[in-house]
Amino acid sequence: MSKLLVKPSAPDTQGRIHNVTPANAGWSHVGFALHRLADGQSLARETEDREHCLVLLSGKVSAMSGGEDFGTIGGRASPFEPDPWSLYVPAGSQWSITAKGPCEVAICSAPGTAGSRPARVIAPQDVGSLTRGQGSNTRHVRNILPETEPADGLLVVEVVTPAGCWSSYPPHKHDEDRLPAESQLEETYYHRLHPPQGFGFQRVYTDDGSLDETFAFKDGDVVLVPRGYHPVGAPHGYDLYYLNVMAGPKRVWKFHNDPAHEWMLGA
Repeated sequence: MSKLLVKPSAPDTQGRIHNVTPANAGWSHVGFALHRLADGQSLARETEDREHCLVLLSGKVSAMSGGEDFGTIGGRASPFEPDPWSLYVPAGSQWSITAKGPCEVAICSAPGTAGSRPARVIAPQDVGSLTRGQGSNTRHVRNILPETEPADGLLVVEVVTPAGCWSSYPPHKHDEDRLPAESQLEETYYHRLHPPQGFGFQRVYTDDGSLDETFAFKDGDVVLVPRGYHPVGAPHGYDLYYLNVMAGPKRVWKFHNDPAHEWMLGA
């Protein structure tokens, strides 16, 4: 199996089924963990030298950070539903959550600077939503932590791709630090499918062919994108959700389309 395709593990005592770190991914910036908590189960972390963004994929939690009580956040039953709630916590701080019923929580992280900004809730009204593309290239985007909102390195976005459509398409990449044309960003995709017995396809490839892998992912899989183009396809009958986490040397999202396929943007 490809090293870029990460399968969920059996939950540990803290409900964790994914734990992508810079060390085990072989890169420098992005971290991603996924916890499925039972009612009343608590989770706490020191952020140390990394900033965190907790995304409630489903369910509710009571949340605290740095001694501040943020109350109960969350509420949707599935990541395919709109209105995500998230909690941003800076480096050099701590947070704790307690599940109010079963819930699924993603912990997105990247290097940060202690004391750079306060913790805050990112409520649904703070999330910019838009639709990109048309026809079989339609996808619905929710910008949870875009570069226009304060953070040190993290960029976090949700995308819902209708059944039969392509996403991250035409193929694009962001693996070279050559601003303003392109930025260098690592990226994870956390994939969910509806109905859950479905599958999707993703290809990760470079211009020189030194990396060229295509694989079928299932509900709950994570795909790592260390470099290269990375288009995604949702087969007929199965809607696709994914949560993207990006970070790199500069907190800017500038991508470069594959010249072989860029023609379709003007068609």
